[in-house]
Order: sequence, then C-alpha cells, then structure tokens
Amino acid sequence: MGRAFQNRKESMAKTAAAKTKVYSKYGREIYVCAKAGGTDPNGNLALRGLMERAKKDQVPSHVIDKALDKASGAGGEDFSPARYEGFGPGNVMVIVDCLTDNPNRTFGDVRGCFTKTKSKIGTPGSVSHMFDHCAIFSFAGSDEEAVLEALMEADVDVTDIEQEEERITVFAPHTDYAKAKQALMDAFGEVDFEVDEIQFLPQTPTPIEGDDVVMFEKLLGMLEELDDVQNVFHSAELPEETA
Repeated sequence: MGRAFQNRKESMAKTAAAKTKVYSKYGREIYVCAKAGGTDPNGNLALRGLMERAKKDQVPSHVIDKALDKASGAGGEDFSPARYEGFGPGNVMVIVDCLTDNPNRTFGDVRGCFTKTKSKIGTPGSVSHMFDHCAIFSFAGSDEEAVLEALMEADVDVTDIEQEEERITVFAPHTDYAKAKQALMDAFGEVDFEVDEIQFLPQTPTPIEGDDVVMFEKLLGMLEELDDVQNVFHSAELPEETA
C-alpha cells in the first residue's frame, strides 16, 4: 500500500494568483467540513486536521475564520461536494473531487478537461471500486507495535501500518478516520501529523509512457486550473524520470 501512497501536499505557491487558488480551495473545504460536523475543531476532528493542514500551507487565519463564519450561517454561499470518475490517457483511472455552488457548470468544466485530452468521463462508481478509500496518518515514531496496540484497543480496523526512517504511517478505512485520530491522540498526546487526510489509493497502478504521459499531465494541469476542483486521485504510474 505504501508504494501507492502519494503525499499530495500543496507545494508552496510562488505567485499571488497561485496562493489565492490554494486559499480558495482550503476555504471551501473548511466551510463544508464545518457545516457538516460543527465549527468547533475540538468536536470535529476532520475540521481540526484540515485547519492544521491549512496553517502548515501558510493559509492566513482570516481565510480560515471567514470560512468558519460562513459555515455558522454568516455567509450566503452554499457549496456541496461533487465527485466525477473516468478514464484518462493510457486507460488511467481518475477520480475528481469538487466543491461547487453550481453542479451543472462544474460537470461541464470537468467533462471539457476529459474531452480535450482524449479521456472519457464515466458514471458514478465506474472506477472508484478499484481504489481503497483510506484515512492516512503519518508522524514521527519508531514503536510500530505500540501504535497498532493503541488502534486495536480503540477498535480501529487498521488496514496497514508502515515504519520507515523513524516515521510511522497508518492506513485505515475512511469511515474510521475520527476514531483512529482520536486513538492516536489519546495514546500519544498532541501528535504532529505530517499527513492527516483521506485519500483514494489505487488497488493496481496503471503504468503509462510516451505520448500518454504528456496527455495525462495536460489533463491534470487543466483540472488543477478549475476553481471547483479540490483533489484529483489517479492510478497512473509514471516513468521515473517524469514522476
């Protein structure tokens, strides 16, 4: 599972426009998370993890506060999640997670990205069954057995635990996200998570090469340009010099 795991952290934005896009994506995600589970990060662990991630990516506090205010009823926007699935160049499986206030517009925009890169958007469930929907936590540590014991005592259905270079990575079903995070904090205190998120991990990678790599990277670039797109998950295994 570790080979499939990609830490897709946002890289440091180098232009004002890029920073604005990162801030906007975090703002939407915080808004939806807070609206669904409450604006108190102590009672909403998903929100807490998201806010911590935003701060690590240097999102200003006023962006976070504004999103929380909107979630508590102070704003007029109403974003909802939308997920699209399909096949990219080289038959790569692709999942696109969005937050949108206009589903028809978003679907048209995402479909356009697929069409212009010789890709095919599919129906819901067409590729997601070939991914594992996982909660992933990575943090400094060396006692893999203690971590496993803490999770098992909390009745977390651990999928996998890996230890490499004084770092432990835990994989669990996405439905156990809050339970796993709480168990780790109860057992080890305030854990500084390097990774704390939910991802789709492909069960089988899809190797691509040549022109398919160029077209696939074009597809990813076009999707990343869309304001409504929050995350893109895929099964592509790129050549080493391109990955």
